[in-house]
Amino acid sequence: MREIKSEEIVFAVRQACIDANRELPADLERLVRESPEREDDPTGKAILCDLCRNLDAAREMKIPICQDTGMAVVFAEVGQELHILGDFEAAVEQGVREGYVEGLLRCSVVKDPLRRGNTEDNTPPVLHTRLVPGDKLRLTVAPKGFGSENMSRLKMFTPAAKPEDLMAFVTETVTLAGSNPCPPIVLGVGIGGDFELCALLAKKALCRSVSERNPDPYYADLEQKMLRAVNETGVGPQGFGGKVTALAVNIETYPTHIAGLPAAVNVGCHVTRHKTVII
Repeated sequence: MREIKSEEIVFAVRQACIDANRELPADLERLVRESPEREDDPTGKAILCDLCRNLDAAREMKIPICQDTGMAVVFAEVGQELHILGDFEAAVEQGVREGYVEGLLRCSVVKDPLRRGNTEDNTPPVLHTRLVPGDKLRLTVAPKGFGSENMSRLKMFTPAAKPEDLMAFVTETVTLAGSNPCPPIVLGVGIGGDFELCALLAKKALCRSVSERNPDPYYADLEQKMLRAVNETGVGPQGFGGKVTALAVNIETYPTHIAGLPAAVNVGCHVTRHKTVII
């Protein structure tokens, strides 16, 4: 049985919050930097070039890529052979608190959904924990801005739905969103499970590398078809029109009930941030 101290978790989460907000994953940054070459619309091309300059400025000045530094979503895979000395959830929350306050990141979380009131340290985070084999702790911190989160949708299809129906749902979601999620966007699509799991699948899909296709060739092909369909909507960079509406579509699936076909689309802006650390 391997042991780690909760202080190690605090430090890891703290640094991941800061790093994720300052630099994009390398493969996503590459897509952003390549996007001006794929855009024919002059306004769209200029916007994409500005986004590239914004990435440079954030790195050089060590400041967040986006002013909305998001609500901290943390995916934790805890090895069954690992013993954590201290309160695990409290350590994750403290890491978020230190990352946002000491890292000078905008604190955007309110303590009550209706009565509001800023918590002033961006806590609590949204924490998803799974037990897995091994003695390691894998933490993925994904700050999620709500300009894009608010555009996300879920639909309970019937089993009669075809891939074309799911594609229509995805493209409709993008069209309705328009400029709100600051396109070019990244889409996480969850298919299967039940009401809440398909939404979680969509969020997990956004944390997958944009250069990594679904391991099932059937869904890998559907990812590419959805990406083409979304880019044919003409929404374009920042909603001003053009060919580059989305940079990637990631699909995650799970078995479901014979009577249902849940599907969710989690919209991410071009700053779809996530940082993974292993302890």
